[in-house]
Amino acid sequence: MSDLSEDRPASFAGGRAETFVDLLALDEIEQNIFRGTCHAGAPLRAFGGQVAAQALIAAGRTVVSDRHVHSLHSYFLRPGRTTTPIVYLVDRVRDGRSFTTRRVTAVQNGETIFALSASFKVPETTPEHRRAMPEVPRPEDLPDPYEGLPREARRHYEVSQTRLVMDLRFVPTSADPATHLTDGIPHQRVWMKAAEKLPDDPLLHVCAMAYMSDLTLAGTAAAPHITDPQNLQMASLDHAMWFHRPFRADEWLLFAQASPTAQDARGFAMGEFYDHNGTLVASAVQEAVIRQH
Repeated sequence: MSDLSEDRPASFAGGRAETFVDLLALDEIEQNIFRGTCHAGAPLRAFGGQVAAQALIAAGRTVVSDRHVHSLHSYFLRPGRTTTPIVYLVDRVRDGRSFTTRRVTAVQNGETIFALSASFKVPETTPEHRRAMPEVPRPEDLPDPYEGLPREARRHYEVSQTRLVMDLRFVPTSADPATHLTDGIPHQRVWMKAAEKLPDDPLLHVCAMAYMSDLTLAGTAAAPHITDPQNLQMASLDHAMWFHRPFRADEWLLFAQASPTAQDARGFAMGEFYDHNGTLVASAVQEAVIRQH
């Protein structure tokens, strides 16, 4: 069970959270029923990564501590609002010998806005293999993207929720040209981490990664087709993740992303998270609506 406790109320609706822990805080209002609030991903629309992360926190609060989440599958059904709370209803689908399954429905104003299924597992030691991390510059050698923004954009980013709780370093295309030239599909490499140290709670780190994973996947798929950013519509449709190995979300993680296809106003993207030592720790896949009006 997560140690995110009820003494950190979800009370910043429409405003800003000071830390990642604040972003994921939930009130337990009844057994299997939790309540949270979200910051904006677009004007008055809740950021989908936060909804997914809060739903996973709700699921984890009903699971014994010796089982760690290894996968999630989710659908974004309606836009969430930042002006009213979101209620998370947890269905305890199964508690088996090795695996535990939970289903979470997020409800706002009487409508289901999001649905998630998550699986938790008792850890085992078995033979393994993994892909190597791409050769890219280290985050310490890359500039803070905030510093290079024009004045107006810098003023907006300085007060944004992302700037407050996360550090990002974008790997320039020029630093990884081989991939872009050989397979002809859009790629994006981003180093990311929580801005401040997080508590030693594995579920909290997984949920922080779930939040991070929704920041750039759709943009990776949309990048070749953007002609007018002001008239671009992007919205996550579904999102799946697999957590392979332990990691900390407050230490640098490389999110290596690629978009194999985009069509029918839908963009498909997948990404892999590597820790600072180059170990593959998680994978993510997303489909999003992409329309250029």
